[in-house]
Amino acid sequence: MVKIEGHDFPDDLYYHRDHMWVKLEDGKARVGYNQWAAEAAGKLVSIKTRPAGKTVKAGKTLGSIESGKWVGSLKMPLTGKIAEINLGLSDKPSLINEAPYGDGWVALIEPENLDAELKELISGSDKAALEAWLKEEIEKAGV
Repeated sequence: MVKIEGHDFPDDLYYHRDHMWVKLEDGKARVGYNQWAAEAAGKLVSIKTRPAGKTVKAGKTLGSIESGKWVGSLKMPLTGKIAEINLGLSDKPSLINEAPYGDGWVALIEPENLDAELKELISGSDKAALEAWLKEEIEKAGV
């Protein structure tokens, strides 16, 4: 586990610059929203996602999330077909705040270009790259 400015970044995950994470699982990819971004957004009160069965390209919108002070897009970290959506988030979007790397996952993806697109993500084991990226994000957010 990499800890940066009090925020956890599990080292077995990959991180997309739009704050989504990727965990590889038996040829599929579980994706979610990282802890820093969830805390910066505040308590999440709503989530809307594309349905299972749809194919979404990397960098395009998987859905949107909303807190009391903010609305933002969930950007796909990988191109692929949505195999499953975490239906538990419909009743309790704040699961993303409470357990962003556990029960707060967003979708399970069947990736199409996994090897090529993983090269565009930040490896959780690359602490220097994670620190540099998060420093940029904190400066952009003004926190």
